[in-house]
Amino acid sequence: MSSYRIQGATGEWEVVIGLEVHAQVVSNAKLFSGASATFGAEPNQSVSLVDAAMPGMLPVPNEECIRQAVKTGMALGAEINRWSRFDRKNYFYADLPQGYQISQLYHPLVGEGTITIDADEKAGIAEARTIGVERLHVEQDAGKLMHDQHPTRSYVDLNRSGVALMEIVSKPDMRSPSEAGAYLRKLRSILRYVGSCDGNMEEGSMRADVNVSVRKAGDPFGTRTETKNVNSIRFVMAAIESEANRQVDVIEGGGKIVQETRLYDPDRNETRSMRSKEDAHDYRYFPDPDLLPLELSEEFVAQCRAELPELPDAKRARYEGELGLPAYNAAVLTSDVETARWFEALLDAAGKPGAEVARAASNWLISDLFGALNRLGKAIDESPVSPRQGAELLALVADGTLSGTLAKQVFEIMLETGDDPARIVEERGLKQTSDTGAIEAVIAEVMAANADKVAEYRGGKDKLFGFFVGQTMKAMGGKANPGVVNELLKKTLG
Repeated sequence: MSSYRIQGATGEWEVVIGLEVHAQVVSNAKLFSGASATFGAEPNQSVSLVDAAMPGMLPVPNEECIRQAVKTGMALGAEINRWSRFDRKNYFYADLPQGYQISQLYHPLVGEGTITIDADEKAGIAEARTIGVERLHVEQDAGKLMHDQHPTRSYVDLNRSGVALMEIVSKPDMRSPSEAGAYLRKLRSILRYVGSCDGNMEEGSMRADVNVSVRKAGDPFGTRTETKNVNSIRFVMAAIESEANRQVDVIEGGGKIVQETRLYDPDRNETRSMRSKEDAHDYRYFPDPDLLPLELSEEFVAQCRAELPELPDAKRARYEGELGLPAYNAAVLTSDVETARWFEALLDAAGKPGAEVARAASNWLISDLFGALNRLGKAIDESPVSPRQGAELLALVADGTLSGTLAKQVFEIMLETGDDPARIVEERGLKQTSDTGAIEAVIAEVMAANADKVAEYRGGKDKLFGFFVGQTMKAMGGKANPGVVNELLKKTLG
């Protein structure tokens, strides 16, 4: 359990957190129409008559959206309801042309599941925790209002109207901002593995409503507030901390927390009241009369299960067990699907090597490649170096052609030029030498130039051995085989 507490004037307060995540389904078309669901079109260019709520237009469910939602539910280990139903959620707003949203309240597509978050001592998560998922249902998105196009008017863009969303509702099982951040990262990773959502919070394809309440440890749950549409993991964590501290201040000041919807302002790092929080009866839900219930066949469910990829937890266990990777390496490599794909392409290019080479490959990817990509501001799928080139570089190290130092030089040239490592080695003469005669000649020169240190070493100053290694390597431009250098120095120094 989290040790996170808010220190108030009257003692310690515990934070209770639940998240409602809206994840846009990856699909060419919207949930109930054939209009494009692709992000980035000019305003009102991806709008069908159904999306604009023209009279007489009837919705038709998009099977691919249902398939993606079912696969996501399976990835969460959740119950898949063979029978579900769409409901109308009635409210009136300028970006909702129908005057209602088609959602699922009473009979969702997916029931209860779980998400496991890892221990993180630095973040105050002492042990792995299982967070309950209450439900996953599908619904259509609303449009959006554009307030920056005119000094006195707001414009409506309906491109997003009707886009398929999965609403993934957690149980109130989280007890710190760090746990909420870890939950969101894990959920995003699972969605991206399944391929049901790209997880791009900057484009709004994944956003969270944050439910927060506070209580003294052991007390019943307090009154919660809901902070709407938070669009980054960092902001979710900041919003929780800000809202929890606000609630403690209100209660300790003699006030009461009211159930309401709030907005997070990242510039001021504060939440602000938007409106009183509606309950389900305020939306006058009723079954949508234009849509039949969804009935999933066993064949459809089996097909969805067969299409599931290897998920992050299973992949991580395989990397540790079959490949012998350290737990840290396995966790880093499986945290994002693009990283895992790149690593597996690297192993394939290396001819599916054994544990020793797999470990070397994982270390190189995490340190050298990630370091270079961070420096260049690129994601792994934008890497200037391909998995094939990475495998070739590792092979040149393994067969003794390159030392570790030379490999780093070659890698930097690969980043700049895009050339293959073997070509760089050949053209620039960067091959490591194991020529004992050449190395012995250099060692002799180093010892002659440092006769005083040779005497000190032979007098018992063993730590000077590293000095001689460094001088020899420097004199040979880093091209000497370090193993041969060590062996010859020990022999020569006596």
